[in-house]
Amino acid sequence: MNYHNRIKAFIRKSKNNAFLFSELVKRDFNEKYKRTALGMGWSVLSPLLTLLVMRVVFTQFFGRTTEHYTTYLFCGNLVMSYYREATTNGMNSLLMNAQIILKVNTPKYLFILSKNVSALMNFGLTLIVFFLFCYLDKITFTPKMFLLVYPVFWLLVLNIGVGMILSALYVFFRDMTYLYNVFLTLLMYLSAIFYTLDSYSPRVQRLFLLNPVYVLIKYFRLIVIDAEVPSLAFHLLCAVYGLIALAVGSFVYKKYNHEFVYYL
Repeated sequence: MNYHNRIKAFIRKSKNNAFLFSELVKRDFNEKYKRTALGMGWSVLSPLLTLLVMRVVFTQFFGRTTEHYTTYLFCGNLVMSYYREATTNGMNSLLMNAQIILKVNTPKYLFILSKNVSALMNFGLTLIVFFLFCYLDKITFTPKMFLLVYPVFWLLVLNIGVGMILSALYVFFRDMTYLYNVFLTLLMYLSAIFYTLDSYSPRVQRLFLLNPVYVLIKYFRLIVIDAEVPSLAFHLLCAVYGLIALAVGSFVYKKYNHEFVYYL
């Protein structure tokens, strides 16, 4: 089958599964707030409470010399929270939908995508509050803010790729949920969310660029706080991380697609 036919087959399959996908997104979004008093309000309140705690705890240590420290914190917390929610939910996506997978012949990546769309909707609600905080922090809004679409897109791609890898591993190794929680804690501390890198040498600062979450956080901070457009190399780095994660995730899904059903 040539490339053109593959695209047509993919489009046809996507149309056939459009209804299932929409129902999965609705279910995932509704289940998150089921039997909660505030409902979708937690999408906004949860990161705000985390921001408040970090603001109180870390301001005395790191915020005295950091301009727009609240926005600096919010940028890191915003990206990290989205990454954590999307990848953690993505890891559980196959097992949570085992009954559907075993009964209906449907592409398994739909379950990953539905989790990511649900997380993206929560991220969008939080992003509105983020811009409000930027206004209160006297951040100057410029047309450069529209460039934030770029890191959000590659963060979405990264989350899908990592979610595919994690969900496949979780089917075979149930210990992944514990290991990944430890990894997320380590990743948070290595993403410079509440501290700056000014006191580190240029060599150490470059090492932080090996962390894709930090790269995307830094992109946000450069645009929002510094009103500076990142370099072309920085743009390419965002894309490379997203594409590598997606390529590895797609390879894993393609290789083990028929084995999943024996372990669900």
